[in-house]
Amino acid sequence: MTLRTMPRFVAGVVLALTIAASRPAPAADAPKKIEVTAKRFSYTPSEITLKVGEPIVIVLKSEDVTHGVKFKELNLQTEIGKGTTAQLSFTPTKAGDFVGHCSRFCGAGHGSMSLTLHVTE
Repeated sequence: MTLRTMPRFVAGVVLALTIAASRPAPAADAPKKIEVTAKRFSYTPSEITLKVGEPIVIVLKSEDVTHGVKFKELNLQTEIGKGTTAQLSFTPTKAGDFVGHCSRFCGAGHGSMSLTLHVTE
C-alpha cells in the first residue's frame, strides 16, 4: 500500500464499519402462539409440546360457556369467558408433563376436561 492509496483504504474501512454499525440488531424471537379451543368437555388440541426456554403464548377461546384452565405446577391460570379469548404467556423453565384442568365448573364432564403440556429440553 502506498501513501497515495492509503486514504482510499481508510475511507473504505470507515464506510464498511459505518454500514455494519447501522444495521439493526436482530429482533428477539417473537413468542410462539398456539390457539386452543375450549368447549364442553375438552380442549382442542388437548396436548401441546413445548421446549424449555422458548417463549409461548397460548391463546384460548371458549365456544360455549365460561371455562378456565389452571396448571398448578406451573403457577398458571386464566379464565375464558363465553365467546371470548384469553392468553397464557410464559416461558417454560423445566421439562416434564404438566396437566392443566378446567378451573370453572362447566357441567357433568367438567372433571375430565384437561390440557397437557409436554415440555422438552
